[in-house]
Amino acid sequence: MKRLFFPFFILLISSNLYCQKFENLAQTPPMGWNSWNKFACDISENIIREIADAMVSTGLKDAGYEYIVIDDCWHGKRDSLGFIQADPERFPSGIKALADYVHSKGLKFGIYSDAGRKTCGGRPGSFGHEYQDALQYARWNVDFLKYDWCETENINPIGAYTLMRDALHAAGRPILFSMCEWGTSKPWEWAQNVGHMWRTTGDISNCFEGIEDRGTWHALCALTILDTQDSLRKYAGPGHWNDPDMLEVGNGMPANEDRAHFSMWAMICAPLILGNDIRNMAPETKAILENKEVIAVNQDKLGIQALKYGANDEVETWFKPLKNGDWAVCFLNRSKEDKTIEILWTDYAFTDEISGRSPNFDKTTYQLKNLWTNEEEGNTKEIIKKTIPSRDVLMYRIIKNI
Repeated sequence: MKRLFFPFFILLISSNLYCQKFENLAQTPPMGWNSWNKFACDISENIIREIADAMVSTGLKDAGYEYIVIDDCWHGKRDSLGFIQADPERFPSGIKALADYVHSKGLKFGIYSDAGRKTCGGRPGSFGHEYQDALQYARWNVDFLKYDWCETENINPIGAYTLMRDALHAAGRPILFSMCEWGTSKPWEWAQNVGHMWRTTGDISNCFEGIEDRGTWHALCALTILDTQDSLRKYAGPGHWNDPDMLEVGNGMPANEDRAHFSMWAMICAPLILGNDIRNMAPETKAILENKEVIAVNQDKLGIQALKYGANDEVETWFKPLKNGDWAVCFLNRSKEDKTIEILWTDYAFTDEISGRSPNFDKTTYQLKNLWTNEEEGNTKEIIKKTIPSRDVLMYRIIKNI
């Protein structure tokens, strides 16, 4: 036994050294759609097929959205060997057939589980079945796993998420690992080599600012979440993103609030995961979600999250360094009243500690591209006076003159 133990021990240690998340995924913030915000547990394979069809027909796929993710409540029971199966009534064709359909549209397919004994919706969790579930997802050709944190009493989050990371890697299929632990254990401090994205807060709701009491828990409005993100910017980057939760654009807020919500998620390098019914979108919702100039800010290859420069009279100023020496700047009017601002660019003197760059407005002239009107608006040598509507934004790409 002693002769067998030593090589087995070395093999075990060696295999652990090679455990890692899949590299070369999520080099820019992931873009896609998730079922939870709109449908919760009222989900089926027919809805997912129709969503995949709509992702293509509406132009969302061409705008960059690629993942179709089923959230909670797809689960049936485990079979006699412990492998998870789909709910036979809601998903009679099975998950593999559904993944194949999504792939046939040129899209990627995602699924949901939980590190605990049960999911938040009361379905079987992955606790004790991590390697089985990862193998099942690989067999089904899954591309994305959202991994939640309900029913996790006495479970260590670092251990639980690292275990599933290792299980996914051992299964052999590259799967983007989305950690949904709500920021409780500060995953941004330890999860860079574990997940490709991690939730930084509790769940979002379709409201602009404040907290909604849901009885046993509280849902957070968009700007309430935003207020917690600026201090986390140093932890984000290609392959590892802060996740302030999915978008609520198209779920009930007015267009101005949706536009501000979408703009700020783009500025802070948030994964752009849609949560509305894309089969039935108002024209203004579609225009917001398919604004390729704003999406380009989010998808910029530098992958640097915006910094909050300051605020004055409820108007915040955020700057985001972009490739090729450009910047994005967003003026966010949080007020319930319109606000008129005067922009003297040389007032913004700073060096971004993450990129090490300064816009140097006193020495460098930039051209201004308004990303919501698609208009050229002069350059940074000029003083600009603008009125920003209530709960809306003024957003520019400032383009360095060559």
